[in-house]
Amino acid sequence: MTKDSGVQFDIPADMRAVAEKSVEQAKEAFEVFISAAEQAVNAAETQAASARAGAKEIGELAIGYAERNIGSSFDFAQRLMRAKDPNDVLMLHSDYVNGQLATLANQARELSKCAANLAGPKQTAMR
Repeated sequence: MTKDSGVQFDIPADMRAVAEKSVEQAKEAFEVFISAAEQAVNAAETQAASARAGAKEIGELAIGYAERNIGSSFDFAQRLMRAKDPNDVLMLHSDYVNGQLATLANQARELSKCAANLAGPKQTAMR
């Protein structure tokens, strides 16, 4: 088969115009699609970054609570070592338990509030 067989291939002007318009419309549609895809990727990246920051914040909060709670336990142990009689021990124990219960309740509230803020306005509005 030779490249030049002498056959002329002419596309009518109307068909060429329709084909060119179709190609241009397809190109525009593709550009709109790509733009929407880029926006979706950017939104996903923003949400992922926000989630990472929120997880870090909650982790740091929990570690801070753990440090304070352990420190409180060591303080309690030191006070117990200085107790002079069983009544002192009972009073120290009662104060420690009551204080820890209040502290843990406050910490749970703060963690819940932080988690709700991370969930976003849709989640907090449902409560």
